[in-house]
Amino acid sequence: MIQTDNGPEFTGHASDAWAYRNRVKLFFIETGKPVQNAHIESFNGKLRNECLNLEWFTSLREARIVIEEWRNYYNGFRPHSALDNLPPEVWQRNQAGNLYLKTG
Repeated sequence: MIQTDNGPEFTGHASDAWAYRNRVKLFFIETGKPVQNAHIESFNGKLRNECLNLEWFTSLREARIVIEEWRNYYNGFRPHSALDNLPPEVWQRNQAGNLYLKTG
């Protein structure tokens, strides 16, 4: 299942056909209720402020490279307030270690 807003990029025939072919259920939040999708709204703001607004892409290839570099930074090295200000990979290792200590 993918939860989205009702933006035109998610309500078109192409996305509907893709979801059907891949057995993905599309779940749309209520119109005018972005708080129902708060996590992605927060992520979209970070992506725009920390990556897209800082770049001027000259090609689709360049955009893919820059956005992939940002995604790796976001998922691997950028501290997240929801994870005790740790990067996700560090937080995940800590959780795995804690699980081992609890079961070991």
